Amino acid sequence: MLALRRSRMSASPPILRGGFRPFFLGGALWAVIALVLWLGVLAGQITIPTTFDALAWHRHEMLFGFVGAVIAGFLLTAIPNWTGRLPIAGAPLASLFGLWLAGRMAMLFSATLGPVVAAVVDTGFYFVLAGVAAREVIEANNRNVPIVGLLLLFGIANALDHLAAAGILADPTLPWRLAVALVTLMISLIGGRIVPSFTRNWLAKCGVTQGLPGQPNRFDLVAIGLSALGLIAWIAGPSGWLPGTLLAVAAAAQAIRLARWKGWKAVRDPLVLVLHVGYLWIPIGLTLLSASQFGQWVIQSAAVHALTAGAMGTMILAVMTRATLGHTGRELRAGPTTQVIYLLVTAGAAMRVAASLGALDYRMGMEVAGFCWLGSFVLFIFNYGPILFAPRLGEKS
Repeated sequence: MLALRRSRMSASPPILRGGFRPFFLGGALWAVIALVLWLGVLAGQITIPTTFDALAWHRHEMLFGFVGAVIAGFLLTAIPNWTGRLPIAGAPLASLFGLWLAGRMAMLFSATLGPVVAAVVDTGFYFVLAGVAAREVIEANNRNVPIVGLLLLFGIANALDHLAAAGILADPTLPWRLAVALVTLMISLIGGRIVPSFTRNWLAKCGVTQGLPGQPNRFDLVAIGLSALGLIAWIAGPSGWLPGTLLAVAAAAQAIRLARWKGWKAVRDPLVLVLHVGYLWIPIGLTLLSASQFGQWVIQSAAVHALTAGAMGTMILAVMTRATLGHTGRELRAGPTTQVIYLLVTAGAAMRVAASLGALDYRMGMEVAGFCWLGSFVLFIFNYGPILFAPRLGEKS
């Protein structure tokens, strides 16, 4: 198996030498395409040939299409680091990516292909990916089985969304709320490792020896557990004081957790600072979600977009830029274009949340947010696309 994977790595084109390459690029491209189509629908210029209604399609493709692709790229890149095994490359990687892409096309043209075909192809990707990830983690006796479990639940949420679109599921909001909760917990779990670690490494490199972020401890587990409880209460029950209180406590725990990572000390390195900015959207989102449970003065949309456009969008770009640089042998430095990417995704998220809160004109806020978010991913494609297609520095093409 080891020899086979080595031969696949050497024989494959650079774009197929690591999961981050096709999935990060594909995810960014799909974010742009799906958002352009959605803006066209809002403007009344196009109709999407899908069996989903337009809003449900937009929500599904941003969660299970775009976010799902980046999750796949991250896991296929992180698992070799966790297990010490060589990454999946070549034809197996191309097949996985092809299945994801087939899911996007099946969803887009499901009015022609039929809802059953779209559901089988779209959900099949996640179950295949979960099987691949489980095999790698279990064979290495690695501790990250819970992350594979979250991935499997994400695939189940995807399947439920197809049932909701078909009118079979009693609560059509359940699938996307479950997906938002699962990705939030993934960020909380994985972010709790990488954010303090990268911050500590950068500070140590700068010669700082005192007041470094500590290693994850029981408090981190408590914060994740409280977040899980609050999100489960939000998913499972009606609005009220119980989910509102649990979410408020979780938001406070996440804010304290973030403060313990001392992001202000890394303000001179945008590549590290953006991780803290991205994670900040989790306590903000949980706070807004808590407030939405107690009345109408904060609508749920503001909280959901804080967690999606804010936490997911920012953390995704933070991880994609850093991983692309690091895994291709480039210097871990955020150049001017990368810094603009970070500014645009942050501004887009802030505008989208502000629009939902009524802090500015809703239509204008939506449009500006959309174009800011769109610009951040277009810049990623043009700046990092050539790197993803190129061999690692010092490596033969």
